[in-house]
Order: sequence, then structure tokens, then C-alpha cells
Amino acid sequence: MSTAKVKYLGELRTESTHIKSGASFITDAPTDNNGKGAAFSPTDTVATGLASCMLTVMGIKANQMEVEIEGATAEVTKTMASDPRRISKIKVVLHFPSELSKKEQTILERTANTCPVHYSLHPDIEKDIIFNWG
Repeated sequence: MSTAKVKYLGELRTESTHIKSGASFITDAPTDNNGKGAAFSPTDTVATGLASCMLTVMGIKANQMEVEIEGATAEVTKTMASDPRRISKIKVVLHFPSELSKKEQTILERTANTCPVHYSLHPDIEKDIIFNWG
């Protein structure tokens, strides 16, 4: 079964719909590539997917460890390169509302860096990951 359906809406805009849940989101081409920049660009969703995946697998591990990371946030910065146009760097700065022990932090940081999206990104994409605890 398909995961998602993507429809081209015209004017460099798409709508992606998750088949199982019906949830959807819009993408627009960025202003530096002929678009309006009125929504996430396709490459924004890739970069943001890394942070989302990291927080998700950390949440799974935190539940197993019986520690709390609810309220954690991530700031994502994507850098583009040209010739060919591509993502060259993704910076993710993670912020956690409470400090955990060094052991717990290490386990969760290792978990984050082994998320499926991290492994799926091309090795030429630089990944700058910063963890801020408490």
C-alpha cells in the first residue's frame, strides 16, 4: 500500500496526503528557485524530517528509560548548494526542558544519531547536530 499521495496544484505548489491518516501538508517552491516561499519547500521537509525523526526515536528511548523529554524542541537550518542544486548541510539544534544524567544524555544522543532519516540522507550532506540539555 502507498504511504502518501502527492498532487501538483499548479504555480509550483504540491499537496501531500498521508494515506492512512488523511493528514496533509502543502509545499511551495522557495523564493530562490522561482517560487513564492509561502510554505515548506520540498527540501525544507527533508531537513525538518531529520529533526522530527531524531526527536521521535529519542522519545521512544526516553519512554523505555522512564525519563521525560516532553517539550523538547529543535531548530533546523538548511543550507543549499548549486551545480547540482541540493541540500549541502542540515544543522539541528535540540533543546531539552530538563537536565538528565550524563548517562541518559549519552544514550539519547546516540539514539538520535541513529534515526532512520539520519541513515537515509546522502553522506555528502553535512549534519551539524547540537544538544542543549536543561
